[in-house]
Amino acid sequence: MSSEIIPYASKIIMMIEQAQQNALHSVNAELIKLYWNVGEYLSIESAKSEWGNSFIDATADHIKENCPGIKGFNRRGLYRMRQFYETYKDNEFVSAVLTQISWTNHLLIMSGTKSIEEKEFYLSLCAKEKYSSRELERQLKSAYYQRYMLSTQTISPAETKSDENIRFLDSYVLEFLDLPDKFSEDDFKKAIIQNLKNFILEVGKDFSFVGDEYRVQVGNSDFYIDLLFYHRGLSCLVAFELKIDKFQPEYISKMDFYLEALDREHKKPNENPSIGVILCASKEDEVVEFAMSRNLSPTMVSEYSLKLIDKKLLEQKLREFKGLLLTKGESEVKK
Repeated sequence: MSSEIIPYASKIIMMIEQAQQNALHSVNAELIKLYWNVGEYLSIESAKSEWGNSFIDATADHIKENCPGIKGFNRRGLYRMRQFYETYKDNEFVSAVLTQISWTNHLLIMSGTKSIEEKEFYLSLCAKEKYSSRELERQLKSAYYQRYMLSTQTISPAETKSDENIRFLDSYVLEFLDLPDKFSEDDFKKAIIQNLKNFILEVGKDFSFVGDEYRVQVGNSDFYIDLLFYHRGLSCLVAFELKIDKFQPEYISKMDFYLEALDREHKKPNENPSIGVILCASKEDEVVEFAMSRNLSPTMVSEYSLKLIDKKLLEQKLREFKGLLLTKGESEVKK
């Protein structure tokens, strides 16, 4: 009898867990609205007050004296609420996502970013990927925004059933693998599998792991793909080939072979053509361009770093990149 009841009991547990999640989301939304309203009030009143910032200090003292049990409304907290409001008050782009993100993540974004564009990026990413504070902190430290903006490898909506461009990074940071100075491709693969959650955080949460050493049979021969994933947003299989050396042009033909095998024997009718990612220790852009110039398969070539990349260096590269785009745009207008 008890075994027959299990499916029904499991359904109730799912309902309870969903209700708990809904309650947490509702509480978070109300907290963010409260902090926004308090920040707005403090911004307006401190601007009008002849005491300036002293108005906030006095307010914090008054709250502490009369409501000692309330946390987060000390001097530091009130200044953050004002900063929160003043940062986004005229920004319609982010207004829809503000209540979807925890206060801790809001604080991380405000303190860990410089431009409003960078803030908007992480706000949207947090809302989409449902980042925990630990996950967000890692993305900030790894300069995910700068690496994303510097990357040019995209899959357009015209190529898939997706409603948006899906961007693959030119450079992935895999500092969490904790590999020794010398390692083999097999060591590389095993380290990724052992740290799969962090790897998916880096490449994107739309990736679902299918398997490693994934076998494809062509004729009477067996071939093995290092890592195979499924991308929910693109509705396709994604093959990863891992290389511990510099990119070589012949890697392209091997990946083309794998993608053809996947599309003929493993792709389902409702899925899009498979995509390949060749992950190398380094690459030369000109060599990659030549190797890919006559290639019709959707293959990306990315390099990886086993250490966090200098964020200041990436910021400088991004400024130079934007400068080149601006100069190019001005030149085209003149033509």
